[in-house]
Amino acid sequence: MRRWRPAARLALVTALTACACGSGEPAAPAGAPAPAAPPAAADLDQGLVLALAQFVERDGKPVPGPARLEFLAFRGGKWQLSALEDPESNVFHKALAYGAEGGPRLLTLGGTAAIVKLWEKTEKGLVGTPIWLKDFGGKFSRMRDAEVADLYGDGRATIAVATHDQGGVALLRPNQGGSFDVVEIDHQADTFVHEIEVGDLDGDSVLEVYATPSEPNRLDGRPQSGHVVRYLPAKGEGRSVVADLGKRHAKEILVADVDGDGRDELYVSVEGEVGGEGGKQLVAPVEIRRYDAGTPPEAGAVIATLDDRLCRFLTAGDLDGDGKPELIAASFSSGIWLLRPGADPKARWQRELVDADSAGFEHAALIADLDGDGVSELYVASDQHKQLRRYLWKDGKPVREVIYRRGDDRPIFTWNLMPVPVELIP
Repeated sequence: MRRWRPAARLALVTALTACACGSGEPAAPAGAPAPAAPPAAADLDQGLVLALAQFVERDGKPVPGPARLEFLAFRGGKWQLSALEDPESNVFHKALAYGAEGGPRLLTLGGTAAIVKLWEKTEKGLVGTPIWLKDFGGKFSRMRDAEVADLYGDGRATIAVATHDQGGVALLRPNQGGSFDVVEIDHQADTFVHEIEVGDLDGDSVLEVYATPSEPNRLDGRPQSGHVVRYLPAKGEGRSVVADLGKRHAKEILVADVDGDGRDELYVSVEGEVGGEGGKQLVAPVEIRRYDAGTPPEAGAVIATLDDRLCRFLTAGDLDGDGKPELIAASFSSGIWLLRPGADPKARWQRELVDADSAGFEHAALIADLDGDGVSELYVASDQHKQLRRYLWKDGKPVREVIYRRGDDRPIFTWNLMPVPVELIP
């Protein structure tokens, strides 16, 4: 075990900015409903945190800048923005609330340098303390994704972490001294692990950890092989393959009970493939595959296809208030899709296009009930439009509003989008 000294307080941008929303926005696409009204005038207890990579100009060229978080809170009848920058890393891949003894804190995953930090709100702002810092020895060192759960059944919030680019999966276990023991449970050379999910597919009340190792990233659309693997920390069981994707791979998975049968399912967004003349023709679309407990690794059920080469966000929740969850797939360029299971949840699902005019490399999306009215909303970072959008379902149809529009043309990648208690927001 290695302990890390608290980091110095880092740059905190505290200027609050009123964000554009509602009727001040440009007209929605033809045929789309009018923008929604903002939430109720009362301040909301939950806000949003966006984990970003930003680029700054140096010697006339865009280069990676400090890792950046942006926070949105609904205060005083309007959405307000604040931000935090950390020069120790050049990307935040994820930020999420971490609740444990001592009250809520903010957990961040940074890349190059690869650091997991916990941030506490103080009179001087958010102060970050590294709980795991490591150079993995490859071309890149990145903390890529994490989920928090009671993985050992001991009542403690263990953090499961995926890393680039040496195929790392690690567990950060809280110890009696108030710090964390780092248990590295897997390592594969020249391997990227993109995503972590936690759930219970077999219904034995012992949580499983799922991850998505693949060959190193290729940006030209050529296929790279990959799998979805499972670990059982509480039983001491290491890696086993649950989804064999052949020459293709997945950067996004979701473990959730979407069909409402009381047991989790694994949903895998299999990347598309381009080829043909000039290497730009879509030769294999995105596939959303479903795996239940006991499904053979090569036998996932294809519940939907999307005419796109990337789909890197899946999120589930009840958007229309009918008491049944829906699955949202945010694709690279073909828009936002809503998927509903039918009588046979292993057959093709009903597919509806929520918004064709929404796009982004990651296309971060989140279903959450921030306004506390009992019906969830959909939040989407459309980086192509430099907007954060909110969708409400009215009479069974999505209604879009823009709650934040970027005011400059700097390249920004929104890697993740999560709810956060407003008490943690600067």
